[in-house]
Amino acid sequence: MKRAAIIIAVLGISSWSLGQGNDKPAAQTAPAGQAGTAAPAGKRPPQAKTQEEFAAYKAAVALTDPAATEKAAADFATKYPDSELRVVVYKAVLNRYQQANNLDKMSEISQKVLSYDPDDPEALLAAAQVMVERTHDTDLDRDQRLAEARKDAQRVLITVDTDIPSAGYPPEQLNGFKAFLRSEAYEILGTIDYNAKAWADSEANLRKSIDAYPQQVDPVALIRLSVTLDMQSKYPEALKFANQAVDLTKEGTNIGDQARKERDRLTQLTGGSAPPAKN
Repeated sequence: MKRAAIIIAVLGISSWSLGQGNDKPAAQTAPAGQAGTAAPAGKRPPQAKTQEEFAAYKAAVALTDPAATEKAAADFATKYPDSELRVVVYKAVLNRYQQANNLDKMSEISQKVLSYDPDDPEALLAAAQVMVERTHDTDLDRDQRLAEARKDAQRVLITVDTDIPSAGYPPEQLNGFKAFLRSEAYEILGTIDYNAKAWADSEANLRKSIDAYPQQVDPVALIRLSVTLDMQSKYPEALKFANQAVDLTKEGTNIGDQARKERDRLTQLTGGSAPPAKN
């Protein structure tokens, strides 16, 4: 869904490389040049208690089919009911369903992960994303659902710094992953405000989303930011973001057509002329 499945898969943070390329359960080590200093911020990486448990973990997270990974996770949790790695295995399941854009399963598995670790930022983010996408103005529990999504997204902004194990990862990779999660959390908050027509609040959160992860900006955030500025009569700046959204999208797609429609409207409002339509 949008950037999430792609970037999480690329970074590979969801399924921690606990073995660091060997066959032993992982142990924490200080970063190079920092032996004897305090452990890096974040939780201690989860660890297997036995070689057998570690082998079962590796086999489960190596699967790519969502249903097969879910079955392996259930089998793992049954066989090792006290394992620290249960949450990691189920986060691999969450990642597979995220890549498949299966919202029902994302919701179900994110709650499973949160039953093991209520502060896991990835699961909080997935739960909030599904909640926002699945909530409609006609829902009787709309306000309650959006309040829950907002709370989860706000929680991500805290736990991203406290609940992600940091040992064993290059700082640039870890920082990039955290920045991506922050960007997604702010986009959820901005979307909730956008849907409520709280334009100033939406603008603030969408700007934070874009600034948090400028390496790969979500065009959905760009077009929504353009509209929030448009609704506040900030037309020249709104046009700037609409143009960026056009550059990142293809004509004939839903978001691409939205971006071009908004760009053309703003071009006229600012005294310019819209570019000719392509044949």
